[in-house]
Amino acid sequence: MKKPTLSVNINKIALLRNSRGDNRPNLLYTSTFILSIPGVSGITVHPRPDERHVQYQDVRELSHLIRDHYPHHEFNVEGYPSEAFLELVAETRPHQVTLVPDPPGALTSSFGWDLMKDYDRLLATIPRIQTHSRCSLFLDPTATTTPLSDLKPDRIELYTYDYAHGYPTDREAAIAPYATAAHCIDALGIGLNAGHDLNQTNLPFFLQRIPTLLEVSIGHALICDALNAGLEQTIRAYVPGA
Repeated sequence: MKKPTLSVNINKIALLRNSRGDNRPNLLYTSTFILSIPGVSGITVHPRPDERHVQYQDVRELSHLIRDHYPHHEFNVEGYPSEAFLELVAETRPHQVTLVPDPPGALTSSFGWDLMKDYDRLLATIPRIQTHSRCSLFLDPTATTTPLSDLKPDRIELYTYDYAHGYPTDREAAIAPYATAAHCIDALGIGLNAGHDLNQTNLPFFLQRIPTLLEVSIGHALICDALNAGLEQTIRAYVPGA
């Protein structure tokens, strides 16, 4: 099996930048640094209507950065399929568009698509995206996969919140629905991604038990770990006279 790839979600970096109203940290500079790290396969962003972290213009600039300077990396843009979002991804043509069902104002993506309820919307939207990008659907592991035969997305991203929060107490029970979903998705010939609350503790077991996984996208845990790993060294550099 091919080893899964890592797409780094930079929403939290953009959120920090926006909190001061200037351009620090610079999203393009930081993305260049991230993309230069061996093992990183690409960048993930999730522009929301209020642009509280990644903004629409960021998507345009990041698209140019990756296509012009990192041709072997991928750009994954997540979002709710509003008309404005669909026009943005048609303009920027990322390698992958991941559709999520969270409405405007949602704090974070906290549930997957209801494929029966949202069937008509997805049936109209997926082919529209596939004219320029690979299309992935954000899905709960317990969701029915029956409509996928007709919807024909290129990939499914399994929402891993339940796995991450069940892992500390019973990792076998936590992984079980994901293993079942992965088997069903693979049988349909659809690629598999995963993301949300995966971290250094729970990720290795997930990778071990889901051998068909193609990609993980990680942002929040990665930034939290980066703070812990680099904070002491950075503070020492600021100590007067050090």
